[in-house]
Amino acid sequence: MVQIGYTMMTEQAGPRALVDDVVAAEQAGFDFSVTSDHYFPWLESQGHSPYAWSVLGAAAQATSRIPLMTYVTCPTVRYHPAVVAQKAATMQLLSEGRFRLGLGSGENLNEHVVGAGWPSPQTRLEMLEEAIEIIRALFSGNNVNHQGTHFDVANARLWDLPDELPPIGVAVSGKRSCALAGRLADLVIATEPKAELLESFDRHGGSGKPRVGQLPVCYDPDKDAAVARAHDQFRWSMGGWPVNSELPGPSGFAGATQFVTELDIAEQIPCGDNVDDFVEAVRPYAEAGFTEIALVQVGGDHQRPFIEWAEKNLLPALREL
Repeated sequence: MVQIGYTMMTEQAGPRALVDDVVAAEQAGFDFSVTSDHYFPWLESQGHSPYAWSVLGAAAQATSRIPLMTYVTCPTVRYHPAVVAQKAATMQLLSEGRFRLGLGSGENLNEHVVGAGWPSPQTRLEMLEEAIEIIRALFSGNNVNHQGTHFDVANARLWDLPDELPPIGVAVSGKRSCALAGRLADLVIATEPKAELLESFDRHGGSGKPRVGQLPVCYDPDKDAAVARAHDQFRWSMGGWPVNSELPGPSGFAGATQFVTELDIAEQIPCGDNVDDFVEAVRPYAEAGFTEIALVQVGGDHQRPFIEWAEKNLLPALREL
C-alpha cells in the first residue's frame, strides 16, 4: 500500500502555523511528513520562508508518531555539509528516530544568498556527491579531515549521534542524478511520476529502496477559488526543473510564468473537492512505482480544512491504491 504524506511548505506559512498543521496532519492519520528548506518563496504571493530546521525541531517536540524529512536540503552552497550532518544527527535525536535527510543539488533561488555564485549542473552534482561522502563520514562518529575538490573539513566530529542514523535520500531529475542516488542514497526523491527515473535508480543500486514523490493539490469546496489560488501561488511549478533550478528570485518566476493560465493549472493540479480527481492525480505516482507520495495543499491558510477533509474523505480513498 502506498503511504500518503503531508508537506510542511515553508514558502507559504510561518513557523508556528507549520508546526500546528503537522500536528493536525499526524492526528488525521497521514503516514509521514516532509518539509521544504527555502530562503525565498517561489512567488511573492506565497509570502513566507522561515528557517526549516527550527521548524523541524519544534515539530519533533510537538508530534510523537509522524516521520519528518527534509524535501530537500541543499548541502553544498548555503550550508556546508559538515553543518548539515550535525543538524541531521540532532534532528534524529530530537525526533527519536523519525527523521530522514533528503538532499538535492539545490536551486539558485535559495543558494544565491551567500554570494558564492551558482555552479553549472554538472558541478552541482559533483558537489552533492562530495557532500554526501562528508556527511556519511561524520555519521561514523570519527574525526574527519577532508580536502576535496569543493569542500574542506578540518578536524570535525559529531559529538551527539543517534544509535540509528538518519537515512539519506537524494532528489533526482535525470540520468546522472539517478546514478548518484543509486550509489549513495538510502531512498530516492522525485517530483514527477516518471517510471524511468526509478528504473535508472534501480539499475545503479537502488533496487528495493523507498522512493518518495510529491504532488501539489488545492482543496476547496469552491473549485473556482481553488484554481485561482493554485494559479496565484503555484504556477511556478509549470516551469520544470531546468528552469526552476536556475532563476534567482520570485520576480523571475513571476516573469517566467506570466503566460500560464488558470486552465493550464487546472489541467495539472487537482482543484476543488472531488475525491476522484485527487485520486487520479496520485495514481500515476503509484503506477510508476513510488512507495510514498507527499501531498502539498496550496495555500498556507487553507491547511486545516484540507486536513479535515483528507481525514474523512481523501485518505480512505487513497488507501485503495
